[in-house]
Amino acid sequence: MQMTLPARLYGDPDAWARERAAVFGRAWLFIGHEAEAADAGDWIATEMVGMRLVVVRGTDGTLRAFHNVCRHRAGPLVTGARGHCDGELVCGYHGWRYALDGRLRAATGFGTAEGFDPRDYGLFTVRLEIWRGLVFVVMDPEAAPLADFVAPLERLLAERGLAIAAPALRRSHELACDWKVYAENYLEGYHIGVVHPVLAAELGGADYRVRIEGDLVVQEAVGIDEGPQAGVWGWLWPNLGINVYRDSAMIERITPTGPGQTRLDYLFLHAEGEAALGEALTASDRLTAEDARICQAVQRNLSAGIYDRGVLSPRHEVAVGWFQARLRKVHA
Repeated sequence: MQMTLPARLYGDPDAWARERAAVFGRAWLFIGHEAEAADAGDWIATEMVGMRLVVVRGTDGTLRAFHNVCRHRAGPLVTGARGHCDGELVCGYHGWRYALDGRLRAATGFGTAEGFDPRDYGLFTVRLEIWRGLVFVVMDPEAAPLADFVAPLERLLAERGLAIAAPALRRSHELACDWKVYAENYLEGYHIGVVHPVLAAELGGADYRVRIEGDLVVQEAVGIDEGPQAGVWGWLWPNLGINVYRDSAMIERITPTGPGQTRLDYLFLHAEGEAALGEALTASDRLTAEDARICQAVQRNLSAGIYDRGVLSPRHEVAVGWFQARLRKVHA
């Protein structure tokens, strides 16, 4: 019988620091859809485990990723989630100007300072790759190609003839729980009957199955071929849910914002745009509220000092066990 991770790892600052470096510092991380930065100068930005990132479309049409940090005194290049700049990124602190390919164009006010070479002060670059329109970055220069990482999901979508639609809407939710609590909740259907009564009714007597392929966890309600739950529910290590249906998709990024704190970033995609999302948004809001309540309650109990370890069901919590086994190596 597999035991759970110890409660102290949920919300502990030292655990957060190790996970930030050993998990998120090495994995492919989802940023957004390339259509969100369609034209030269368009950018999308996010904060991921304390790293502030910006993806910008260059004049050559190429998307590039940088740390949202000026090389002068660490000022921000952009603020907000999306925007447009006219041909260059300008630091909001002292006005240093960068070309859209990251080169320092002008160190405003520096003149001809002795020993200063602008070529040494380009933006900090981040490796970026795109799959089916979805933009990912990775901090580790030695990481395997994105195509290898998403290969099991690519095969699954190709087999079922599913496509990922254009982006329609973003939403975010702040949760008072560790990212691991929410990720583990996502990785099992064991709780559906108790926590999600409407979803349980929609699934009926379908056989809920979970299987693992590489870095992908696939969850399926076997026998559901039509209706709102038909499609593919995938989860990519370490923090991304990708749910793809016949005419839409929903991407859920579980973003840790600090020890015991999580932000859920949703990207809804639909072939007919935001106006067609009605029922999907209603269902998402209901499920998120239900998951938030139970995950935050679990976090309070993990932090109370009574519970230390539990046991995992070999039938229902295989993916949770897989997830925790990977994290156990990080905290060994």
